[in-house]
Amino acid sequence: MRTLPGVRHPPNPRVPPPTCDGPPTASVEALFRDYAPRVRAYARRHTSPDECDDVVQETFLIAWRRRTELPADPLPWLLVVARNILSTRRRSGRRADQLWLAAARDLWRMPDHASPETAVLERERHLAALAACTRPEREALLLVAWDGLSAADAAAVAGCSPRAFAVRLSRARARLSRALDAGPAAPTLTPRLAQETS
Repeated sequence: MRTLPGVRHPPNPRVPPPTCDGPPTASVEALFRDYAPRVRAYARRHTSPDECDDVVQETFLIAWRRRTELPADPLPWLLVVARNILSTRRRSGRRADQLWLAAARDLWRMPDHASPETAVLERERHLAALAACTRPEREALLLVAWDGLSAADAAAVAGCSPRAFAVRLSRARARLSRALDAGPAAPTLTPRLAQETS
């Protein structure tokens, strides 16, 4: 029997597999009802509120796919799955952060009349403000500001409803504006990204 690292199974290691009498997802639905709050509480200690629901969904998707392997006490198993998902997300997130920052530095364009020193300072000020945003917020800003998408099109690219995207974009603009206001003073040069704070 395969087990996840760090999880000890009790003597009776399996939940009976779903029977033909009911839908195959019935046992996982019951599992979700019983354990989703505890998995979410675990995820919340390790990630932002924005990502918790995604971690819970991924955890129970894996539980559904591997439902014949669920131990009699499934909570430790579920938490190990959640931990692995969080670990993968952190690695992916660090890589994504490095990529967007490198791309933004390469693609950043300031007015031709700006001195090189002023342009670099202003670029770094805006990049620091962008880094203060959550990843979904930053993506919302960049889809609208740099890719030139409408809110509806950007919502489709981001994989959320237009209403959810509008909320995300509004929060992103507010967070970016606060970060810029709190940062060191610099000459006002406003590429389209900076205009998104208005």
